[in-house]
Amino acid sequence: MRYLPLTPTDRSEMLAVIGASSIDDLFVDVPESARLDGPVRDLPLHASELAVERHMTALARRNTVAGEVPFFLGAGAYRHHVPASVDHLIQRGEFLTAYTPYQPEIAQGTLQMLFEFQTQVARLLGTDVANASMYDGSTACWEAIGMARRITRRGKALLSSGLHPHYVSVAKTMARYTGDLLETGAPALTAQTDVDQLIASIDADTSCVVVQYPDILGRVADLTPLAEACQANKALLIAVVTEPVALGALRAPGEMGADIVVGEGQSLGVGLQFGGPYVGLFGCKDKYVRQMPGRLCGETVDADGRRGFVLTLSTREQHIRREKATSNICTNSGLCALAFSIHMTLLGEAGLRRLAGINHAMACRAADRLAQVPGVRVINQAFFNEFTLDLGQEARPVVRTLAERGVLAGVSLGRLYPGEAALANGLVVAVTETVTDEDIEALATALTEVLA
Repeated sequence: MRYLPLTPTDRSEMLAVIGASSIDDLFVDVPESARLDGPVRDLPLHASELAVERHMTALARRNTVAGEVPFFLGAGAYRHHVPASVDHLIQRGEFLTAYTPYQPEIAQGTLQMLFEFQTQVARLLGTDVANASMYDGSTACWEAIGMARRITRRGKALLSSGLHPHYVSVAKTMARYTGDLLETGAPALTAQTDVDQLIASIDADTSCVVVQYPDILGRVADLTPLAEACQANKALLIAVVTEPVALGALRAPGEMGADIVVGEGQSLGVGLQFGGPYVGLFGCKDKYVRQMPGRLCGETVDADGRRGFVLTLSTREQHIRREKATSNICTNSGLCALAFSIHMTLLGEAGLRRLAGINHAMACRAADRLAQVPGVRVINQAFFNEFTLDLGQEARPVVRTLAERGVLAGVSLGRLYPGEAALANGLVVAVTETVTDEDIEALATALTEVLA
């Protein structure tokens, strides 16, 4: 296909149609401090390929590699062991080059994979149905809020203080254009969640309540009373799961009455990858399926009675009239969905439960050991593989000092909630099956020395 560049006249005519005087007008929503007024400073205008390779390699060596040091980072992105067979299978040509399966007669492999993915996600989340994935957990969370607005015809969403602040930020960004009112706040550094406060805040204007499970501090709450309160007020309960491995041990949100369950699937089959691409999970009750964003693959039979797969529902603007679409989601990380599905298939239900058990056991050992460090307090009464420490002093400089010593200790709440002095001493620690007893002891010893 030839590249046909636009002429200056073409650009002027296009800008005139949309009422913009210049291309710069298209970027007014980007803060001026984040915009460049010329070439990137201190960067040569050109260099040889060999020079660029050497320079980029040198920069990469400055990174601390997750697998080479004690690693306790979490807060929405987790390091798990991904079997080598996952990477091998997703690179097969029929998967790696497949695009949106518009023509089912030549996309049966992709469609069947997505059908299996939906089945796995629905069972994992405890919902009746699941779609064929979203961009990531944060955008899935926003899509659920928009879906609740369409169903209830109300415009106020209650966001738990335990919801990941990045998810809250995405929701607030999108709500600027829909008019939704989002009520939220920062969590308290205590063992108690805000379920009771959420129940008390539901009123006739509430479209949904959004709660993370386990929440940003790793706390686990029974969602049944909250689901009952939402149902009594004709609002929807949206549960957000950022660590899907937890559902190998914890009761699924859908089984506790959640109307919509969304989450991040990165933990299964997908590496940390510097923050993406990831894969969003989305499930709901069957009665809401026509308001679900994205697409849904279904099983059918062909003219000869043979089993086949098709796109059953595609309520996105790419397929139907834009004003009738439930979402503008047009592309997702299908390869990440495939990786998730392969990893889940390799584990099976029994394997997932064993993996979850290992995660929880290691986290309990870590919490018990770290609680022995002078000045450290574990705030959680219940957790899966992630818990929060109160260090008794600001956590951010402690994290930086430990990183210099080769220990990635966790995520400081001061980083997630800048300006919230009450959270500055908090440190979120994630412990997966990749953590060893030696790693735990290294963290405890380093913490003891730094906090002394």
